[in-house]
Amino acid sequence: MTTFSSKKNTQHLQPISLPATTFHSGNALLDDAFRIAIGDIVGNIVPFKDGLLEQPAQALMAGLGYATPWTRDTALNVWNGAGLLFPQVALQTLLAVLTRKDDKVQIGGQYWDAISWTLGAWSYYLWTGDKAFLSLAFEAINNSLLYFEVNEFDEQLQLFRGPACYGDGVAAYPDRYARTNGSSSILDWVKANPQEAAHPGFGLPMCALSTNCLYYAAYRLLDNMALELDHPVDPLWLQKAMVLKEAINRHLWNAESGLYRYFMDAHGGSEEQEGMGHAFALLFGIADEEQATSILLQQHITEHGIPCVWPPFSRYSSPDGMRFGRHCGVVWPHIQSFWAEAAAKSGRFDLFEHELRTLAGRARRDSQFAEIYHPLTGAIYGGVQEGHPDQSTSEQLSEWQSYPRQTWSATGYLRMLFRVILGMQFNTDGITFTPYLPTDMQRIKLSQLPYRSMVLDIEIQGSGSSVQEFLLNGEPSSFYQVPVNAIGHQQVFIHLA
Repeated sequence: MTTFSSKKNTQHLQPISLPATTFHSGNALLDDAFRIAIGDIVGNIVPFKDGLLEQPAQALMAGLGYATPWTRDTALNVWNGAGLLFPQVALQTLLAVLTRKDDKVQIGGQYWDAISWTLGAWSYYLWTGDKAFLSLAFEAINNSLLYFEVNEFDEQLQLFRGPACYGDGVAAYPDRYARTNGSSSILDWVKANPQEAAHPGFGLPMCALSTNCLYYAAYRLLDNMALELDHPVDPLWLQKAMVLKEAINRHLWNAESGLYRYFMDAHGGSEEQEGMGHAFALLFGIADEEQATSILLQQHITEHGIPCVWPPFSRYSSPDGMRFGRHCGVVWPHIQSFWAEAAAKSGRFDLFEHELRTLAGRARRDSQFAEIYHPLTGAIYGGVQEGHPDQSTSEQLSEWQSYPRQTWSATGYLRMLFRVILGMQFNTDGITFTPYLPTDMQRIKLSQLPYRSMVLDIEIQGSGSSVQEFLLNGEPSSFYQVPVNAIGHQQVFIHLA
């Protein structure tokens, strides 16, 4: 068992050290959106105590409308870049969503996507080199995987049961999963339909694309963690990952549509397009090159971005075509960010720019990054869903709020800038740069970026994605990399052509 003291490793309620990081592109839309994103993130850092935190510490809430970090929000926010800018806050938030049961550390939160914490934890380590935390994370992830393998792994399908990563509301699912006696929570489906519940485990019988992609990524990261900790690598991790990847492609890939199915269950599953699932399948390399090309061609994109699920379920439709479910048809910005990166990774910069500019435009218009947007108008829009935000007792549909200053919407925008525009790929050796500049930008500067024992100033000139010159502190380098062991002020200059 790893011993990790939150008293020793957190600052509790001492003042937060704000980053001095600035972004300048000459494009007022993108520059303003960066400042808005930083503001939304800072505004959601508040004292919080839960999990392994022994006393209140500054942690990152899911948004202005939420009083907790949530496990998946924590994972995605840290992974998106909040952990790079606010490492101490990221650490405290990651600790806040861990639990200790029977002297074993596990990941807490809603069970099905709890394993997403792995991505946040690994990113935090890459940015800080904190091996004490990595040791704790390694234990928590191993314990959690063992628990989910026993309780939620479907031996017949070789997939993990559970809803979609983002989908805790019934509006994310077909009609049969809306039978919850008026509740908006997908968790209440089991209680309302005990005869259809899966065993063992919580009981939800679906095996969703995005969730299984997350499990695959977690297995693959265990090798990296073990190597960093000088632990032996268990060959079963890779074996389990490959079994899961094969099962995803066998059961969820639809060669006829050229897309992945949303989920599998005893009723034959769902053919709807899951935006986050498709993004993860591309980002994690689950889809091969041919599949990736097909997904990028076939995935439905609305005027204001990729929808979370498409087509929307008909029970939410209205005669004028303007009503959508809270978790289907609408645009969630954090899903936009993953899709944008996945598209850029495959060379579809047109798709990337659509998501980047629509999200930045809405943020600048509203002076904030909201939780959800209408796919046709771009208005802040929470969608409709069974139940009610405050009392889930009525079976009548009600319109829900799109909460303001949603953290993962803001960090999702940072992800687009950090990972695509600046092209920063973080690994155990350092940062490798593969940037992309749209034709209307020509020159960008990211200044005062904290990273391990250094502060980076990055300047990129030109356009496109072909690196013609890479200078580190004025010296040419063919590796396009800032090494992990550098210290102090580091200057990066990249010329693109």
